[in-house]
Amino acid sequence: MQTLDNLPGKFLTAAWRWLAMINYEVDPAVLEPYVPSGTKLDAWNGKTFMSMVGFRFVDTKVLGIPVPFHRDFDEVNLRFYVRGEGPEGARRGVTFIKEIVPRFAISLVARTVYNENYVTMPMRHALDVTDGEMKPGGTAAYEWKHAGRWNSMKVVTKGAPALITPGSEEEFITEHYWGYAAQRDGGTMEYRVEHPSWRVWQVSDYAFDCDIEQIYAPEFVPYLRGKASSAFLAEGSAITVRSGVRLDG
Repeated sequence: MQTLDNLPGKFLTAAWRWLAMINYEVDPAVLEPYVPSGTKLDAWNGKTFMSMVGFRFVDTKVLGIPVPFHRDFDEVNLRFYVRGEGPEGARRGVTFIKEIVPRFAISLVARTVYNENYVTMPMRHALDVTDGEMKPGGTAAYEWKHAGRWNSMKVVTKGAPALITPGSEEEFITEHYWGYAAQRDGGTMEYRVEHPSWRVWQVSDYAFDCDIEQIYAPEFVPYLRGKASSAFLAEGSAITVRSGVRLDG
């Protein structure tokens, strides 16, 4: 088991920017079949969440090497929250239902190295950003095309960004620093994700328009078509993804 003093080397470095997050409360029984072995569902104030997350990957390097035409791209993912165990205690982590990117090579590497459920679709984004700053009341929108139809998610910010309040729902959603990926043989890959705490914007509006049943799964439809528990925009930062380690057992 990896310890915080003996982490594997860096697999990927990049910046994650303009993370639009739309969060839905879900019956935990719906997620249990997707929980990787060696982990358990995590909850905040007794609530279990799934999140739609759209963001920009910027200045991406794999094993320290920038790959031409694959440095800057969009990603949209559907994720939920689990806990693993380490020598230091509970490890708050994320598990992905599906991750969408616009380039096949990115999907191939992620599936091969981590067995993450990456798929490739045409994508585009619209960000009200000037000189690296979100405009007041600006919009962050991400779209992905499936079966000839553009699906989309967006948030409209209000006010100024602020540091995350300790113990808040925003802290629970953003501050998970481990990834857990179920493997084909029933095992689990654990990897560390490193980044500082982010500032977030509250939103005046949000929208999510998606063929949920076809892209994700029928059991998620009643939740992802309902009212979100929260939505916000995180500014993001430089990030590091460490190489994965198989969990014991």
